[in-house]
Amino acid sequence: MHTINNENYRFQKIITAAGIMLLVIKFVAWYMTGSVAILTDAMESIVNVISGFIGLYSLYLSALPRDKNHPYGHGKVEFISAFIEGGLITVAGIIIIYEAVGNLRNNTEIIQIDFGIYLVAFTALINYLLGYFAIKKGRKNHSLALIASGKHLQTDTYSTLGIILGLIIIQFTRIYWLDAVIALIFSGIIIYTGYKIIRTAISGIMDETDDKLLNEVVDLLNKERSINWIDLHNLRIIKYGSTLHFDCHMTVPWYFNIKEGHNEVDKLEDIVKEYFGDRVEFFVHLDACKDYSCRICAKTDCPVRQHSFIKKIDWTPENICKNEKHIVNGSESE
Repeated sequence: MHTINNENYRFQKIITAAGIMLLVIKFVAWYMTGSVAILTDAMESIVNVISGFIGLYSLYLSALPRDKNHPYGHGKVEFISAFIEGGLITVAGIIIIYEAVGNLRNNTEIIQIDFGIYLVAFTALINYLLGYFAIKKGRKNHSLALIASGKHLQTDTYSTLGIILGLIIIQFTRIYWLDAVIALIFSGIIIYTGYKIIRTAISGIMDETDDKLLNEVVDLLNKERSINWIDLHNLRIIKYGSTLHFDCHMTVPWYFNIKEGHNEVDKLEDIVKEYFGDRVEFFVHLDACKDYSCRICAKTDCPVRQHSFIKKIDWTPENICKNEKHIVNGSESE
């Protein structure tokens, strides 16, 4: 049986357990005050708990090693988990709108407001801290599921702060419909956050290019490029949960033997892994240089040069991803 020894998984357990505790506290606050706004906050916490268990299971699956049926591992499940969580956040926002509109119509009186404020403020503090550390740990360990959980918790905090603000105003003014208005405002924030999480998840499922990641890689390769890397092209970076699958074509001098060629591949792997950690796996296809490669080859000790060096090609996110070798005609690069 597979044993999970994963920092993300352990932290998700804490999030799930805390979510259950905070859910109970919010329902107590609703029962004591009769505030529909607090009830909507408690209903959103139900989503937190469900999302916590979904995130827990997705982190368990993503930590499993690759197998015959999943040659790239199980990391994609984190995108599915984030998609479901984003959907649940959006639904929670819609429910809050529904409940807030009903409260606005009825103008329901709220009792023991100060008691409700204390309890809800405590849950907001715990939620924010959990969300902050979840996002920090998720970014450190490149876990979309943990980042999604953290954003959800912090969004829950913002909506809770809106409810606290409404309760404080109501306590002094006795204008009970104000808390419904505050809830409506923050429901929009909740729905927008859910949309962003769904959008990120879909882009991961569809292997959409991560422009920020691509720019980081290209900058690194330009900075650390070897004189023997005559060209790099057809670069693709695909995310599988916390794992990055990196493949490209590398042009090296045609007279290199197999060992010399693979030494250059090893250099590339070492540079990228030093920057991104061991979460990167590689597939690098070696190409032999052609006579036209001389014009972009800055290698000064080449014994078989056919043409004079004209210019070095600076790799960009646009040209390094094309499935074609770079060439120079005269003074123009392609």
